[in-house]
Amino acid sequence: MTQSLYTSLVSKVIFPLHESLKSHHSVSVRQSLERSQWQSKQQIFAERDQRLARFIDKVYNDVPYINQLFNDLCLTPEDVCQSDELTKLPFMTKEVIKQNFDELISVNAGPLSKGNTGGSSGSPLTFMLGKNRVSHDVAQKWRATRWWGVDIGDKELVAWGSPIELGAQDKVRQWRDGLLRTELMPAFDLTERSIEQFIHRIVFRKPAMLFGYPSVYEVIAKQARMKKVRLDNLGIEVIFVTSERLYDHQRELIESVFGCPVANGYGGRDAGFIAHECSRGGMHLSAEDIIVEIVDSAGNPLPDGESGEIVITHLASEDFPFIRYRTGDIGCLSTANCPCGRGLPMLESIEGRSTDFVIAQDGTMMHGLALIYILREIEGIKEFKVVQQSIDLTDVFIVPEQGGLSDAMSSAITQGFKARLGQGVEINIQLSEAIVAEKSGKYRYIISHAID
Repeated sequence: MTQSLYTSLVSKVIFPLHESLKSHHSVSVRQSLERSQWQSKQQIFAERDQRLARFIDKVYNDVPYINQLFNDLCLTPEDVCQSDELTKLPFMTKEVIKQNFDELISVNAGPLSKGNTGGSSGSPLTFMLGKNRVSHDVAQKWRATRWWGVDIGDKELVAWGSPIELGAQDKVRQWRDGLLRTELMPAFDLTERSIEQFIHRIVFRKPAMLFGYPSVYEVIAKQARMKKVRLDNLGIEVIFVTSERLYDHQRELIESVFGCPVANGYGGRDAGFIAHECSRGGMHLSAEDIIVEIVDSAGNPLPDGESGEIVITHLASEDFPFIRYRTGDIGCLSTANCPCGRGLPMLESIEGRSTDFVIAQDGTMMHGLALIYILREIEGIKEFKVVQQSIDLTDVFIVPEQGGLSDAMSSAITQGFKARLGQGVEINIQLSEAIVAEKSGKYRYIISHAID
C-alpha cells in the first residue's frame, strides 16, 4: 500500500496516539487481525473457540444476568466452550436487554460509554460499550478499510444522518477530524440544494474515499448525472456504504457515476462490525470477534447456504455482553472460499431486515424486492415507499416525475401488487412531494407491520 507522507503520519503516529490517549488498543488488535485473516478457516474457528471459552467464563463470573441465567439452566461455563454449544443458551433480544439493563453490566467493568441504535427498525436500544469492545470494532473497520488501498489519514467525506454523530461536532472533534482529514456532512435532510452542496464539496475536496448510506450516494449520483457534473475524475478510490441494504441497481449507478467500486459493509451499533466486502467481492465476517448463527423462524440453527435470521455473539463485549443476540436481519452464510485468499468465512447474502419482507394474504412471505421490481418497471416514478399496514392493506407513496401519476400508472401498481399480495388486498396509492428519511437518516423503501 503506497501512502502519502501525511497519511503515513496519521495512520502510524497521530491516530495510534489518539487511540492510546482514549485507552483503546485498536492498533495492536488491527495488527493481530491482519495476521489472522490469512489463516485457514479451521484455524480461525479453533482460536475463536478458545476466546469463546475465556469470554463465557468471564461473563459468568462478572455479569449478574449471565450468572443467574447459567444457574437457572443448570449450566457451567464448561458447558459452553465451543460455538455449536451456544444453542444451550436462549436468544438475547432488545427486550431482554431493556428489562435486564443493570444486571448486564459487568461488576468489573472499566469506564463505559453509552451506545444507542438509531431506531430505524421502530425499536431503539440503549446499551453500554467497554474499551475492549470499542477497540475491536475500530480495528475491524480499520482492517477492512485497508483492504481497498486506503487508510486513516486519506481524505474522507462521510454522509451520515445519525444525530449521535452530528450532535457531537464540538470544537475538539472538529479539530481531530481536521487532523485525520475526515469531514462529516449531514445527510438526513436531502433537499435539492443540500445535494448540490454535497456534490460541490466532493468536487472541491477530491477525497480518496466516501462513506455513508447507499441511498444517499444514489441520490447524489442521480443529481450529478442530471446536472452533468463529472465525479469520475476526482481520484476517489472507493465508496464504503453501510446501514442499509445495498441494491444491485444502486451499486451499478453509484459505480458508474463516481468511477470507482462500492464496498458494502454490514453491522450495527449494537451488534458490532459484522462483515465487510473485500476487493474480490467476498463479504467477509469479522470472525475472530463475532460468532454468527443463522436460525429459522422457530429459532433452529440452519446450515450454510440457507437463509434465516442473523444471530451474533460478540466476544469483545465482556463489559456488557451480547450473546446470541437477534439482529432482526435476514441472510445466509456462504459455503465458498473467497479468491482473495483470506480464510475469513463469508456471508453469501444479506437480504435485509425481517421488516423488509412482506406477507401475502395466503401467508406467503416474500422479500420487498418483489414489490420494488413492479415500481421500477413503471416509467414516470421518481421515488417510492411501500408500507404494508396489514395483510389486507398496503400504502404506496409515490413521488412521480413531472408528468404526474396517470390512471394507467395507478392501475399498473394496483394490479401488480394484488398479483403478489392477493386480489383482496386494498392498495392505497398516495402522492408525495418527497420520501422522507427516518430519524436516523436512513431510507426504508419497504416497511411491513404485518410481520411479527
